[in-house]
Amino acid sequence: MRLDKYLKVSRIIKRRTVAKEACDGGRVSIGGRIAKPGTEVKEGDILEIRFGSRLGRYQVTEVREVTRKNEAAEMYRVLSEDEGMAAERGE
Repeated sequence: MRLDKYLKVSRIIKRRTVAKEACDGGRVSIGGRIAKPGTEVKEGDILEIRFGSRLGRYQVTEVREVTRKNEAAEMYRVLSEDEGMAAERGE
């Protein structure tokens, strides 16, 4: 699955356009390498997302094309997250 779509479906980032902009701006990396919006995401990947001074690290646990809002958090595991990142995701 494309990275920008995964970020939207998992609700780490709520809108796909914002996810694409974050990727295009070099703020998202997979396994320590800056990733483009079309980069393929697979189970076990480690994602790092930077928004300003906030940083979130997530491990992909599942890849699904669609999911319900209340099940989206099952698609990843939070490894570390600044307080602002949790608020960004609505927690």
